[in-house]
Amino acid sequence: MAETGVPPAPTPAALAYSAPTINLPTGPDVLRTYTGAFICLELIFGGLVWILVAASNVPVPVMQGWVMFVSVTAFVCSLLYLSIFLFGIANRINANWNFIDFAYHFFAFVFYFGAFVLEAATTSLANLSRKENNTITSLDLRQTGLNVAATIFAFAVTFCYGCSMVLGFRRWKS
Repeated sequence: MAETGVPPAPTPAALAYSAPTINLPTGPDVLRTYTGAFICLELIFGGLVWILVAASNVPVPVMQGWVMFVSVTAFVCSLLYLSIFLFGIANRINANWNFIDFAYHFFAFVFYFGAFVLEAATTSLANLSRKENNTITSLDLRQTGLNVAATIFAFAVTFCYGCSMVLGFRRWKS
């Protein structure tokens, strides 16, 4: 006979599947938040960086190869991250989504800041002709214009990742 006033012992399954920690809405409502809007801007500006650097035929592959890697990787990861919230998958996965949001945007901000600096350096060296191993690295006017635009959009997407990181930090700490 069970004693009165004593709650039953919790089952291990009830302890293993606690509710996920999330402050962002799921479904289309995520697009109505600042974070959802910033992720959409990250996708748009990141896609433009990717397209503009690729259209310039990557004249400085050592530096712009990293810019391409970061922009493509961040684009794919942001698309997957937004899809997790749009389709409500975040509600089914037990995780601290507030921390994941902050951590993802922190790393994306750091990598995109480096890519922005490298793209800006490539653009600033546009008129510098250098002969190395019988090859001359120089940017023509078309490549210079594309790299200037890519630098501007790389700054914009870095700013968006920074804003998302601050919003994620506020949600994580609250």
